[in-house]
Amino acid sequence: MFVLEQNYPNPFNPSTTISFSIQTDQFVTLKVFNAIGEEMATLINKNLTRGTHNINFNADGLSSGFYIYRLESGNQVQVRKMMLLK
Repeated sequence: MFVLEQNYPNPFNPSTTISFSIQTDQFVTLKVFNAIGEEMATLINKNLTRGTHNINFNADGLSSGFYIYRLESGNQVQVRKMMLLK
């Protein structure tokens, strides 16, 4: 089980923090997609220890618009939306 929080600040320019908590040590993937589903960045793709994790996402090379970040572990997936304003 895990909890994916809303990024802050949101809207952001050019960086934001994504926070999530996991209850057990597990393999986690955190990716960012654009509005049409293209993968823009992989922020995490590894085993993490249980607890709260804060990941900084710098979108300096991306265009303004809506993005989706997706946290996946095992058979669980959670997504949230964020907005980049330049």
